[in-house]
Parts: sequence; structure tokens; C-alpha cells
Amino acid sequence: MHYHKINNGLGWLCFAVATATYVLTLEPSVSFWDCGEFIACAYRLQVSHQPGYPLFAMLGKVISLLSLGNTAKVPYFTNLLSALASGATIMFLFWTITALARKLMVKDKTTPLTTYQLTLIMGAGLTGALAFTFSDTFWFSAVETIVFALSAFCTAVVFWAILKWEAHADEPGADRWLIFIAYMIGLSIGIHLLNLLTIPALAMVYYFKRYKQHNFKSGFLAFMTGVGILALVQFGIRTYTIKLAAYFDLFFVNSLGLGFGSGAFVFLALLAGILVAGIVYSIRKRRYALNLALLCVVFIYLGNSSFMYIPIRAAAGTNLNNAHPDNAFILYGYLNRIQYPSAPLLYGQYFDGKLTEIKDGTTLYRRGKAKYENYGKTQEYVFDHNTLLPRLYSSDSSDPQFYRQWLGMSNEQAPAFTDNIKWMLSWQMYTMYWRYFLWNFAGRYSQDDLEGQTDTNSIKGNWTTGWFDHSRNIPASILNDTNYAPLYALPLFIGLLGLGYHIKRNKKDALIIGLLFFFTGLAIVLYVNQPSVQPRERDYSYVSSFYAFAIWIGIGVIALAELLRKRAAPQLAAVMATGLCLLAAPVLMAGKEWPGHDRSTKWTAHDMAYNYLISCPKNAILFTEGDNQTYALWYIQEVENLRPDVRIVNMSLLGADWSIRQMQHPINKAAALPITMTYDQYKTGVRDYLPYSDASLKGSVEVKDIFDFITSDNPQAQVQFQNGESGNYLPTKNFKLSVDAGEVMQNQVVTPAQQPKLTRNMEWTYNADNMTKERLALIDMLAHNHWKRPICFVDPMSSSLQIGLQPYLYREGLANRLLPLQKDTAATAAGLPPVNSLVMYHNVVNKFKWGNFKHARYLDAESRNVAYPLLVTAFADVTRGLLHDHQPKLALNALHKYEQVLPEITPNLRVAESKVFLADSAYKLKYAALGNKLVNGLHTYVTEQLNYYHNQLQNNGPVNAQEVQNNLYVLNSLASVTKANQQARLGAQLESQLLDYENKFASLMRQ
Repeated sequence: MHYHKINNGLGWLCFAVATATYVLTLEPSVSFWDCGEFIACAYRLQVSHQPGYPLFAMLGKVISLLSLGNTAKVPYFTNLLSALASGATIMFLFWTITALARKLMVKDKTTPLTTYQLTLIMGAGLTGALAFTFSDTFWFSAVETIVFALSAFCTAVVFWAILKWEAHADEPGADRWLIFIAYMIGLSIGIHLLNLLTIPALAMVYYFKRYKQHNFKSGFLAFMTGVGILALVQFGIRTYTIKLAAYFDLFFVNSLGLGFGSGAFVFLALLAGILVAGIVYSIRKRRYALNLALLCVVFIYLGNSSFMYIPIRAAAGTNLNNAHPDNAFILYGYLNRIQYPSAPLLYGQYFDGKLTEIKDGTTLYRRGKAKYENYGKTQEYVFDHNTLLPRLYSSDSSDPQFYRQWLGMSNEQAPAFTDNIKWMLSWQMYTMYWRYFLWNFAGRYSQDDLEGQTDTNSIKGNWTTGWFDHSRNIPASILNDTNYAPLYALPLFIGLLGLGYHIKRNKKDALIIGLLFFFTGLAIVLYVNQPSVQPRERDYSYVSSFYAFAIWIGIGVIALAELLRKRAAPQLAAVMATGLCLLAAPVLMAGKEWPGHDRSTKWTAHDMAYNYLISCPKNAILFTEGDNQTYALWYIQEVENLRPDVRIVNMSLLGADWSIRQMQHPINKAAALPITMTYDQYKTGVRDYLPYSDASLKGSVEVKDIFDFITSDNPQAQVQFQNGESGNYLPTKNFKLSVDAGEVMQNQVVTPAQQPKLTRNMEWTYNADNMTKERLALIDMLAHNHWKRPICFVDPMSSSLQIGLQPYLYREGLANRLLPLQKDTAATAAGLPPVNSLVMYHNVVNKFKWGNFKHARYLDAESRNVAYPLLVTAFADVTRGLLHDHQPKLALNALHKYEQVLPEITPNLRVAESKVFLADSAYKLKYAALGNKLVNGLHTYVTEQLNYYHNQLQNNGPVNAQEVQNNLYVLNSLASVTKANQQARLGAQLESQLLDYENKFASLMRQ
């Protein structure tokens, strides 16, 4: 059979296998993290977070139409888009591997292939492509609505296209492939910027094909040219085009008096004219290279034109409208993510550097009523302790302490350049790249978004080959988990074998794949310069690097066949190598990885979003903070139209003037927020940061009086700062909100039965040393709401964002509602948070949905480590709250509901602590069967952990002393609860075990 027919047929077979895999394991609804925002923005063509993903949104909108009006099906079809794109990625990867393999087998493409050669080429393609199909990171993105699946598709197409160009480069018209690549690169920018990192590798393909004399000097020049083209596209075409358009607009609006956008339009027209003129010139003068270069630039611009979507939809005033980039200046900042602090790259400060000077940078402009306004300058900070290649630079929050802990530095020790390099190699490169690489090709223990980043000796979140796990006393909770995927390092071995063979047989192609591997992997690590622990694992960023390694896995088939050929006939060697590698890589990976990627029965993100919104009273204002408390809620409200009366307010965004301004307008069925400030009172540069300066005011001060004082333009309400400027300040931390009982009862804030518990004054201590804009807006709402709308905060939320209101925030589900009730000192003394128990019972027991937790075949890290603990804690709190309020029958019903809807798992010690409270409640309600079940389950979990640590201690392995102490604390709690509830035999057994473990770990605890 003809080579091309076999090649095409097997490529489509790979597509079918991969797509079927991803469809069968597809998440049926919204996922955690950015997925909810992406679905909402696609469905209603809105503006997502920076730097924008316009082409992704438009493609998502098209495929969402397949839902045929069933909004609950929209996320299934946007997830399907990722599955289809990922399947196509595998197909193009197959064709890429076979193209490279053929070059290894025959030097001349016109030479007929032997059966041996054909078998190996196809075997290499199948092994490499299917291994990547079942790799952990790629599979994770293939079954949810996320940009990385389509981004990988663009990478696969571009790299396949450059090999097509290389194969036909000597034929007339072959350079159309280069123009196609330029267009794909332009399109890919509207999905994600990762595709740009292929350019240096593409440049080397061009160099090796077009230039006959190859040496280090010319090769280095070609490589630097590739890097230069990358910089041109990233900073020139993508960034400075918008910046120049902005300054043209500034001139036309402020100097010529024309309308907004007029200068940008003229600039873009001039740019188009210059490019057209250049193309015409190149044709007339027969400058082929210039013509090709200009055509490539034009097609990059054409692909990149999807970003016109951003200002068009921003101007339309969509509900989700991040940064409101409706003009060139805001769009420039939006594309460059200027709201995020930039990390120093080549030279910068150490974390202990002291600020010595602040220099003014470029002028900042914003759109005013008729002209652009100057609202200040960018600031450049000068520090007294700096270094080349700064890695240990962040002084934020707990970062300095984490640096010292990781590197074993004392609190007095100043960081040195050697510490800088150690951090880069051990944390940034090993923990945040190589660990992910080994997840994919050696195997992994479990998913854990924090522990794997903070402790290389931890089991959770770490990699494993699996060879010796059963002899190390690893806890059964790890070995029996669906996420446990030992690959025995077999895919890694095959890939390394392929890498060595590739270098030996074709150094040029090996260099090209190596550049792709480096630029999409370690180069990202170096450029992004992550400061410290991330809120989630970042392996998705390096998926194209793993794609490159999959090419070497494919080539490993040829390498193994060449070894087997020494002892077997060529055809037999080819079949054996293909079969062995298929079994050792894709077949093994499919079997081990499938349980940890089958999301087809998981609804946790969807139902947690539902539960957050359903916890809120009618017309509530719901304050959120993190991505997972916001994005899925946006989805379920914007797409499924659930609780359109609730106004979702993300506190992380509310500090921006555009966010406050949007909140002053109604959306869906939610009225505008009761924010009384005018735009001039909160716009960027005004009241961004108000310091606390004690004015020695007696007693607590009314919130409205504080608000009026800090928003006053009266010079007497301001202080002079060190830089000589004057501004508002916070004069006291003792806040008070007088309660009008008539308003409270009229707005049905509490029930008539709760009226005697109303307090006359809500008094609290503001818990920060400054007033930032999001807190200022919250103070405004508190002062002017008059109990007309319920105010709720998601649980959990940073203490500082709740401004000290915690004594008045009552749990009513997954939201804490502000209620003007007297403080319950008895509940506080018992360690019980404020609970509006009857309302919470109605929400949790009668309204909540449970994400199929009980029966889902797979639960991801967020479901296990965040969502599940929140639900267990909700049951613990409502049960304790009902017991406190003398409602034992309802408390028992809540425990029965818990048994009915949630599985008995213990992913972490936070869950263990909540289950101790549940067990205590069960015993108090005479439900000893559940109490003993919970205690025995926790006992098994804790003793497995302690036995593992003791085994480590005996074998001089690393032991986390804090983890040991935490487990001993839980075991002690179990002993105390059982003894206090007349479970004497069980209590005595637990107490005896506790004493035994304390003796076993006595030496560790003394350290």
C-alpha cells in the first residue's frame, strides 16, 4: 500500500482514538478555575481576564450553538471543542513523528521504503502520538473548556507545517507553507501566546534547509534571528502596534479635538498602507525575500485581528467586562497585564532589599469625558541589594520566610548569588518543571495543589515510578487513590532512548526538537520567574514541551528496533520494538491514567457554584475572592440564568475603578450596588491607598462618619505624606454601625423569633493598617445599604477582606450573611462560629446539590481538597449549630443527609478535624453507629500516615515533623471525643495508641 495512504489513515486513526478517549472522559459541565469564565464569555461574547482570548471565545460561541437552547448543555459542547482540538493535535503529532522518522530511515524521499522501514516509521508515530494522548497534563486540558487544548493544536499544526515546507521547499510555491504558518501564529495569539515559542525552532528548520554551509557562527545567527522574530511578534506586532495607535489617538483627541478612536483608526490605516506599499514595491523590484517577509507580517496581523473583538465587546458594555478596554490605552495595558506586578528578569532586587528611591517612568493616560487625562506615571523602584538573574526577589506576604525555609537560611542571613541559583535550580526548575515532566513520563502519587510545591519529600503532589512504593509503607489512601498512576518510568526510558538515538543519527533535527522542548519548557520557567508557591499546579503551561518529548518517545521505537536487529531479523525486530513500546508507553499510560482522568460523572464545580448562590437570600450582594469562588458562579448565572437577582462582587477586582463603576449599574435582575461615590472619588490615582493614622478618637465611630471623612476633599480631613503630598487617611479602627430595628424587620433581615436578639450597635475592630479601594467600596455599601439588600461573603474568605465583621457573619450555607444580632458568647466559647442554624439547615439539607460526590468515578484536586472539606465543614457547623439551638431532631436529619450524599474519604487533615466535630455531634445525638464509623475511618487514615512517617524515621528518611504533630493532634481529639461520649473501650484503645506513637516520635518532637 502507498506510504501516504497508510500515513494518512493511521493519522486519522490516532485522531479517532484520542477523540473517543476525551469524549468518553469529558466533564459534562463546568470545571474549576478559569473554565467558568471562559464558558460565560464565549456564550455571551464577553471580555475575559487579561490578556484576552478573543478567538477562543468566538470558537466557543460557535460550538455552543449545538446546545440548541439547552443552556445546561453549553459547557458540554465547549468542553467538546477542547476534546476535538486535542484529538486533532494527536493526529498532527503522528504526522510530525512519521515525517521525522522517515528522515531517519531514508535520506532521499524518492527512495522506496522497505517493510522494515515502513513498520518502524508507523510504529514510531503510533507510539509517540498515543503516549501523548494518555499523558497526564495534556489529557487534563483535553476534557474541559480551557485555552491550552487549542493552543497545543496550534503548536502541532505549525510544527507539522514547517516539516511540510521542508519536504517541499525545493518545489515552486512551497513558501506558501511559511505564509500559512504566519497566519496560524497570528490566529494562535487570540487563543494563547504559547505558540509563539515555536518560532526559534521553526527558524532553525528554515536555516538548515535553505543554507548549505552550516557552522556554529551562522547557526547561532539563525537562532538569534528566530529569537528576534519571536520578539518582533510578541512586542512589535502584538504590543507596540496598540501602543502607537494609543499615542496617535492621544494626539488626534487632545490636540486636534477629534473623537476617541480617530487617531487609532488613522494609524491602522497608515500601517495597512505601508504594508501594501511595501508588498507592491517588492513585486515591482522582484525582492522575493522582502515580499515573503511582508506577506508573513500581513498574515500575522490578519490572524491577530481577532483582538478587534476586545474593544468592540467592551464598548458594548457586557456583564463580564474585565478592565473595560474600550480605548487603545486601556487595551494596551490589558494586553500587557499591567495590573499584575512584573517580575525582574536579568537584574533586580533580593527579597531583603530596602527601597531607596522611586523614579517616575512613562505617563499614564485614561479616557476622560472629552479628552484623555493624565493620571500619573509608572513607577520604577530602586533597591539597595540587587543581583544578576534575580530569582529570590519577592518580599510579598510569606515569600521571604518560604525562601529561607527552602534554602535552610537563618533569619539573619542575607541571600547571596549562590542562594539565588540554588532556588532557581531546586524550586523553579525542579519543583515547577521537572516534577511535572516526571508526572507525565515516570508516574505520580496524587494531585495536590500546594504540598507538592512546598516539600519535595512529600508524597502528595510528587512523582513516582512505582517500583518500590509497596515496600515503603506508603499509606493505602495514596496507593488506592484514583490519581495514583505509577508508570514505572517506562515512557521516560523510551523517550531518553529516542533522544540519544536522534542525536546520534540526525543532530540537526535533534537540535530542532531540543529547541522546541526548551523554549516551551525551561525557557518559560526562566522568563516567568515565579516568585513562590502558586495557587495551583502550573504543569499546563509546559504541555508543548511534553509534546516535544513525545516525539522522542516515538523515535525510541526505532532506537529499540536497531538494538533488537543485532539479535533478530529486521522485520521481527521492527514488530517487536513497536509492540513492546506500544505496551510500555500508550497502553500502560492509558490503563494507569484513565481512572485519574475520567471526569464523565463529576459535577462538583457546577454544584458548588449552585450551592454558593442558593445560600444567598433574594437580591443578595455576594462578595467572593478566589477564582473558584467566582468563575463557576459567573458561568451558572450568565449561562444557566440561575439566581440572576444575586450580585456577584469579586473583591480581588473591586479595587479597580472600572469594577466599581460597573457595580454601579444593574445587570441581569440584580440592581446596582449601593455605592454612592462618584467616579472622580475613586478613579485610578484617587484614594488608591489610605494609610491608618490614629486620630485618638474616643469609642467607636459610625461607619457613615468614617466614610464621609475619608472621601472628603476638605484639607482638614487630610494629612501630609512623606513625599509632601496631602491625602485622606483612616483615623480610627473602631467601627460602629447603628442598627435601626424598624429597617431590619421591614426588610425581613431576621425572623420575628430572632428580634429579641437584635443588637442596637454593631461594633467591631477594622483589621488592617490601611484602607484600599475594595474596602472603601464595602464601607460605602455598609453605610448606605440600610439593610435593604442582604450582604453575604463566601466561605472561606481572607480575614482582611471581611474588615473585622466576622462576629456578625452568620453561616447560612456556603455563604456567611451579615446579621445585626448580639454576639453569642456561649457559642464562641464552645468554638462554634456564628450559625443561623434553621436557615442553614434548610439550605444544606433541602436545597444543596452534591456534585455526584458519592458516586463520581474521579474527583480532582479541587473537589477533594477544597470542595469536599467545605461541605463536610458545612455539615459539622449546621449540626453543632442546631444542637446549640436545641434542635436535635433536625441535627440528626442533617447527619443522615451527610451519610446519604457524601463519600467517606479523608483527603487532608482539615477534613479530619471537621469529621471529629461530626463524630462528637453523632455521639451526642445517640447515633453511635455513625460516630464510630467516622472515628474508625479517621483512625485508619491517621495511623497509616503515622506508620509511614515512622517507617521513614527508622530508615533515616525525610519526615515532616509538623505533619506528624498534626496527625497526633487528630488522634488525641479522637481519643478525647470517644471518652467524653462514653465510648470507653474505643477511647482507651485510641489513648493507648496515642501514647505509643508519642513514644515512637519522641526523638523527632524534641528536635
